[in-house]
Amino acid sequence: MNRSPHRPRRTVPTQLAALALDVPPATVRKWASRGRLTRYGTQARAEYDLDELFALHDKRQAAAAPSPQQPTSS
Repeated sequence: MNRSPHRPRRTVPTQLAALALDVPPATVRKWASRGRLTRYGTQARAEYDLDELFALHDKRQAAAAPSPQQPTSS
């Protein structure tokens, strides 16, 4: 992450992380278990870093963007 050493980590609970990424909460939990997101918080209350969520969101958006079509030769 590109976090400044002076800036504290900003975390949100699973529900808000899911809302930010427009996915179900189960997807956020699955990504955390697979290592795509870092899980913070306590055993009873998972939280996720906002900067990491935004980076994952940007990565998903870039992957979903249509690639430019190559011109066809005739």
